Amino acid sequence: LQISGYLNLLANTIDNFTHGLAVAASFLISRKVGFLTTMAILLHEIPHEVGDFAILLRAGFDRWSAAKMQLSTALGGILGVCFAICAQSPNGAGETVVWILPFTSGGFLYIALVNVVPDLLEEKNPWNSLQQILLLCTGITVMVLLSLT
Repeated sequence: LQISGYLNLLANTIDNFTHGLAVAASFLISRKVGFLTTMAILLHEIPHEVGDFAILLRAGFDRWSAAKMQLSTALGGILGVCFAICAQSPNGAGETVVWILPFTSGGFLYIALVNVVPDLLEEKNPWNSLQQILLLCTGITVMVLLSLT
């Protein structure tokens, strides 16, 4: 088995931990914010997990082992939820959410930009680059609009 498979599993566990933090903190704000965050993460996770599964197959894992390892990384999300709940301040959930949501949002934006910017720099067709930038800005705009409701 190649080391890239294990590195991918570690990265996926950390990613799932931050997802757990975000979901728990969002539910501490309200059910509506919690459900919106959960749906956004689920929509992100479906293609992400399929891609990670393919990486594991390429790294030498068989299908059953890759599926079990992918499932085991989900424990990172559960740990993230537990951490967010345990980190609640006696003064209320507001003090917990004040640091968790900016941390997870910044992490998500960082990961998105790290994945997108190198592709933009290598892209030969300016129209494709413009489309990617517009979609990135659209995603940020949707997040801002959802935060205002």
